[in-house]
Amino acid sequence: MADRSLEGMALPLEVRARLAELELELSEGDITQKGYEKKRSKLIGAYLPQPPTNGAAVVRCRLQHSEGAPRRMLHSGNIGVCDIREAAVRERAASTAGNRPLFYFRFGVDQALPPERRAPVTPSSSSRYHRRRSSGSRDERYRSDVHTEAVQAALAKHKERKMAVPMPSKRRSLVVQTSMDAYTPPDTSSGSEDEGSVQGDSQGTPTSSQGSINMEHWISQAIHGSTTSTTSSSSTQSGGSGAAHRLADVMAQTHIENHSAPPDVTTYTSEHSIQVERPQGSTTSRTAPKYGNAELMETGDGVPVSSRVSAKIQQLVNTLKRPKRPPLREFFVDDFEELLEVQQPDPNQPKPEGAQMLAMRGEQLGVVTNWPPSLEAALQRWGTISPKAPCLTTMDTNGKPLYILTYGKLWTRSMKVAYNILHKLGTKQEPMVRPGDRVALVFPNNDPAASMVAFYGCLLAEVVPVPIEVPLTRKDAGSQQIGFLLGSCGVTVALTSDACHKGLPKSPTGEIPQFKGWPKLLWFVTESKHLSKPPRDWFPHIKDANNDTAYIEYKTCKDGSVLGVTVTRIALLTHCQALTQACGYTEAETIVNVLDFKKDVGLWHGILTSVMNMMHVISIPYSLMKVNPLSWIQKVCQYKAKVACVKSRDMHWALVAHRDQRDINLSSLRMLIVADGANPWSISSCDAFLNVFQSKGLRQEVICPCASSPEALTVAIRRPTDDSNQPPGRGVLSMHGLTYGVIRVDSEEKLSVLTVQDVGLVMPGAIMCSVKPDGIPQLCRTDEIGELCVCAIATGTSYYGLSGMTKNTFEVFPVMSSGAPVSEYPFVRTGLLGFVGPGGLVFVVGKMDGLMVVSGRRHNADDIVATALAVEPMKFVYRGRIAVFSVTVLHDERIVIVAEQRPDSTEEDSFQWMSRVLQAIDSIHQVGVYCLALVPANTLPKTPLGGIHLSETKQLFLEGSLHPCNVLMCPHTCVTNLPKPRQKQPEIGPASVMVGNLVSGKRIAQASGRDLGQIEDNDQARKFLFLSEVLQWRAQTTPDHVLYTLLNCRGTIANSLTCVQLHKRAEKIAVMLMERGRLQDGDHVALVYPPGIDLIAAFYGCLYAGCVPITVRPPHPQNIATTLPTVKMIVEVSRSACLMTTQLICKLLRSREAAAAVDVRAWPPILDTDDLPKKRPAQIYKPSNPDTLAYLDFSVSTTGMLAGVKMSHAATSAFCRSIKLQCELYPSREVAICLDPYCGLGFVLWCLCSVYSGHQSILIPPSELETNPALWLLAVSQYKVRDTFCSYSVMELCTKGLGSQTESLKARGLDLSRVRTCVVVAEERPRIALTQSFSKLFKDLGLHPRAVSTSFGCRVNLAICLQGTSGPDPTTVYVDMRALRHDRVRLVERGSPHSLPLMESGKILPGVRIIIANPETKGPLGDSHLGEIWVHSAHNASGYFTIYGDESLQSDHFNSRLSFGDTQTVWARTGYLGFLRRTELTDANGERHDALYVVGALDEAMELRGMRYHPIDIETSVIRAHKSVTECAVFTWTNLLVVVVELDGSEQEALDLVPLVTNVVLEEHYLVVGVVVVVDIGVIPINSRGEKQRMHLRDGFLADQLDPIYVAYNM
Repeated sequence: MADRSLEGMALPLEVRARLAELELELSEGDITQKGYEKKRSKLIGAYLPQPPTNGAAVVRCRLQHSEGAPRRMLHSGNIGVCDIREAAVRERAASTAGNRPLFYFRFGVDQALPPERRAPVTPSSSSRYHRRRSSGSRDERYRSDVHTEAVQAALAKHKERKMAVPMPSKRRSLVVQTSMDAYTPPDTSSGSEDEGSVQGDSQGTPTSSQGSINMEHWISQAIHGSTTSTTSSSSTQSGGSGAAHRLADVMAQTHIENHSAPPDVTTYTSEHSIQVERPQGSTTSRTAPKYGNAELMETGDGVPVSSRVSAKIQQLVNTLKRPKRPPLREFFVDDFEELLEVQQPDPNQPKPEGAQMLAMRGEQLGVVTNWPPSLEAALQRWGTISPKAPCLTTMDTNGKPLYILTYGKLWTRSMKVAYNILHKLGTKQEPMVRPGDRVALVFPNNDPAASMVAFYGCLLAEVVPVPIEVPLTRKDAGSQQIGFLLGSCGVTVALTSDACHKGLPKSPTGEIPQFKGWPKLLWFVTESKHLSKPPRDWFPHIKDANNDTAYIEYKTCKDGSVLGVTVTRIALLTHCQALTQACGYTEAETIVNVLDFKKDVGLWHGILTSVMNMMHVISIPYSLMKVNPLSWIQKVCQYKAKVACVKSRDMHWALVAHRDQRDINLSSLRMLIVADGANPWSISSCDAFLNVFQSKGLRQEVICPCASSPEALTVAIRRPTDDSNQPPGRGVLSMHGLTYGVIRVDSEEKLSVLTVQDVGLVMPGAIMCSVKPDGIPQLCRTDEIGELCVCAIATGTSYYGLSGMTKNTFEVFPVMSSGAPVSEYPFVRTGLLGFVGPGGLVFVVGKMDGLMVVSGRRHNADDIVATALAVEPMKFVYRGRIAVFSVTVLHDERIVIVAEQRPDSTEEDSFQWMSRVLQAIDSIHQVGVYCLALVPANTLPKTPLGGIHLSETKQLFLEGSLHPCNVLMCPHTCVTNLPKPRQKQPEIGPASVMVGNLVSGKRIAQASGRDLGQIEDNDQARKFLFLSEVLQWRAQTTPDHVLYTLLNCRGTIANSLTCVQLHKRAEKIAVMLMERGRLQDGDHVALVYPPGIDLIAAFYGCLYAGCVPITVRPPHPQNIATTLPTVKMIVEVSRSACLMTTQLICKLLRSREAAAAVDVRAWPPILDTDDLPKKRPAQIYKPSNPDTLAYLDFSVSTTGMLAGVKMSHAATSAFCRSIKLQCELYPSREVAICLDPYCGLGFVLWCLCSVYSGHQSILIPPSELETNPALWLLAVSQYKVRDTFCSYSVMELCTKGLGSQTESLKARGLDLSRVRTCVVVAEERPRIALTQSFSKLFKDLGLHPRAVSTSFGCRVNLAICLQGTSGPDPTTVYVDMRALRHDRVRLVERGSPHSLPLMESGKILPGVRIIIANPETKGPLGDSHLGEIWVHSAHNASGYFTIYGDESLQSDHFNSRLSFGDTQTVWARTGYLGFLRRTELTDANGERHDALYVVGALDEAMELRGMRYHPIDIETSVIRAHKSVTECAVFTWTNLLVVVVELDGSEQEALDLVPLVTNVVLEEHYLVVGVVVVVDIGVIPINSRGEKQRMHLRDGFLADQLDPIYVAYNM
């Protein structure tokens, strides 16, 4: 990148060469920036003109705008040093140029300059000597300084916008540990003055306008407005504070221990920044406001949160508030009213305006008289008349000639191979290979001689060679696909060399195993010593070239599949002739070949055309290039080669290494064929190479880029000329135009340009045209980009065995706008995108394979790679190890970039590079990157020659096994086709009910259970108002009837209670409460007992004493610190006057561990019931009024609220009666209960129902199942129980724990056939997947699938629905999930897209009435609407019990009235959303059955984009996304969706989940995930009912207490 400032100086060539060497030393990191500056200023000090005034800058800028296409985009940092005369001359020259043509092609140097003034022609000339030392990080193949500059300028623009991206958080174990010095904060005193300047102080010139101030400097000065001081904004070597982007400032805090809080970017301005020069890889110490956990920050909700997490989220929110791309208008219907935006063409988009192009004809293919009639004939001729002439020289890894194959040897050995293939394989009667059969050639890249012999042997034997790569391992990337190709070609024999055969993997018996996907092959070694000599009278049959297939070349497609392109003998010969004519090959020329000789340019020039012309090929293997990148140049000098075949990569490697060489002379070269010259980014390698090697005798006209494709062979090649005045053609095209397929010359103020070089003219004897890339092959206009098509004899003819694809590619008939075909002969699609420019020059701008169509615009993967590599403030990603592809998410392609990260780059460096890449691509290509992932070095799948295997990488990305170490997702910026946010419609009011147009619902959604008043039953217990009276009555009438049986973990009876035992025990407890506790009636007593008999006795003891019991789960002995505070809180909030418990728990409450968790002195008096008084109470308390309080029910809701509800005596009795009737419970029944007995229906079933109904309850504490998962089911079987109740946690434990044991359980006699109802007690939407898998699993053990059902209760009414014994089975419906988001219920068929199965929550209990109401307007809803479930029943709770007395806030939960309709009834609001459906089934009383479907809690439903989402739906999708996700919970924070996933796998897999989670939520829910948090198993808190505590999780996340493995903030 020779500096602009040098162009004005006549520097001697040796000074230029020395400067080039210096610059390369710097780029390799061999000298420091400081040393480089010093040496450089010394070298050019004598030639420097005096620094001019600012006038120069003005002239220069004007020049840039007037010079047609800029010589190279100005390296703005070097405005200072410039010769005004030169500028004036240029300006004059430019102004006389008149109107600019449509293409502005610059040919060569401005001729107006005197010759000694001309800089070497190079696009790299713009800032070569100022490249940052990190340039090693970027691939020179994609090098273009205009581009680098454009990228830097784009980043500068972003910097002004103060873009801030929160950096992801990573657990320490995930951060790749680098050496300690990478974490040491540097010395903050900035570099000395001369470090940032050319001359330094010694020259005594002001440092502000010196040419050395590089791009970064210039940007930072432009931004900080600093004019004189270099130190204030000196650029940092690793892209720190001055590095063209605000993010660096934000992220550059010193992180020595933890990667913690980024500062609040919302209040951040550049005044704070103290910028420092910092050594490579270190982090800067900065005085920026820090947010640790100590400082508060207002969040979007106005809640002060002290945490770094919320600061990051706030940062993300602020970033996302910035305006997005312009909104779009039209839609297409995605089979529902939720509409996805469809991209509308931009009315201002450029459209092609040129005339229709004409097909271009190459020159006549002049047949020379002595051209051979076929390639075999040529081989025979040279093998017999010049047997000593060298044909091929191979090299070893030291660059020494290993072997010289002469034409004589090639001829005799090929004959030998041909004879052996035809006669020595199989038997005489049944030869294995016949003429026309396909044979694989498997030769390593360092053995071209054996491969060449085998190839010609096949041609002579008239069998078809298929050259392929050596399969290195059984699972080589892409090797399987090659196997499919061999299989489809019917290959049974593989020719290989001795060395290669020895190297192939062997089985223990010494045989070569069958590779995955490969056919069974016979491996045949072609070394002469293994072959029989052909008889004297045997000669191969040499025919003239015909239409038989000569060879098959393999080609890998975009999706990774491998096709075989067949080339006929006549095409092969014609292609050799065309190349000979185009390249001017003559006999006995020497050619150096670095390319792969198995296919493409390497095969065509180095194996085929060379033999036709008796040329001498010097073959350089890839392994030698790796050791010595200069080897090919040395061989050109040594052999005085006329021609060399290379790729841009080889030129780049030579550039990097050339400083070691003094005596290089390239003047013998008449042609340097650049095989990948069609890649738009090869131009920079060509220019840079020319710039350095011009002094070594390389002439500009020698460089000949060519374009080729497997289907069309050589498409175009630049002809070698002797005329150095005919400079090559270039086009500077607008990248924006290219995305619309239109050629527009760059308008100078645009930064996004693509400079392309021509790849010469059409091949001799061929016709070329370009056609529209999709649709009918219609000819393009002259200013339109199309796919190049070629009509010639010298092309491939088919994809072997694939006639359909062949037709589309090899038999294309381009048509003109009139519809007439261009030619009667078919054309072949080349797969190259380009156009034919002035003078018939062919220009290629990309490949069809690399095309990504994002919202209607075409982007080329190579261009994106180039932009990513031009962002180079650090030595960061590996050259050439960067993959760009697109994935389809939500009906559009999304761009994904995957790069290999260097092991020495720190987290901040990586993240900063990623953010800058995103911004650069956004500015230059105007397209968002969906995902940018960095993987550890050397982990991407490789192709045989070391490139990235793209389709395999994409596959790994999509299946979540790429294992990146850094990920940045930007769905917020990319996804612009989401449905419009919903605008809420005004609700229907009373008027619409009167008119009768209740929207879409035919009836008001209401239903009720059986009416208690009308049920005739001989319920003795009904005579009593109070449960305490029922117990006394039972103790008198049936004293020895067993009410309770408690089982231990072995399934044996631990304890049991008869009616009289319970009565007597309760009496003793009542005495204890009155005497020892001195309690009055109405005092509250906390019962802290494990699940069991003691709890029941204590409860009735309280009732006997007139106290109000509160059941509390005891603290967990292994986890006192977290469980004890909850106990303490309930005791305090319930205002308990005393606490009753067992001796064991009593000790626990007073232990040292407890004292560490809570203040133990604050406990109320603790009574130990293991030691009871012997006497009876004087009298048993009888409440005066059934509406007085019977007990308090405390529970933690799913939203994390602790709420206690008041249950009156009347409600308690009504509740028990309702359950008795629904489940038909009588004293003769047995019911098994495996539930926690502390709240809700679980407590009622455990403690109350048996006393009321007289049935026996078999009690199974759920904690016992942890040691014996089969306990519950064995008890159900052993006691022949008909009705059993459990929780989801119990069901899950059985499903997971007993899944593999059903056979052994069956053997133990487990029989569930008697179970009539198995009810899951829950306060949530039925978990249909779990109940179904439970039913399926235990079906073999006799469980009837219809037996499993669920109940539904909530805080205001502990049981609303419960599947009884009679009545229809529970029903399941499928609803449209998208309609549900709009609060509408739309039934769909099972399996239809977006369908959600919902199971009925059991039958409505007797005496319960339900209505569905609108939660906002409180109006009744129709049955096709989702609304809040309101309930009216005798067993409703009578209100919340809270210590603060703010019952008024929640009072409407218990006594709400409808806003219209029936406004008299008092309802309780459940806080759950659901709907009612009248089914076809009939109830016990003969009426049609109304089913209630619960959808989810109102508190947990998330309002996003105006729609209502239920966390469980999103969680279900996420859990399906990857096998390692075991559990998931979602919540919102300041309108961002946060997804927390538990990872069951290694921490390395954590980052794989981020893209998959984002994809699945976008695809299935049309939502953009804001934050993805990956945590360990068990982090998501779950309550005793097995429900996720999402709000607890949210608080833990915001307080930074989750210890996440990784937190990704999606942009």
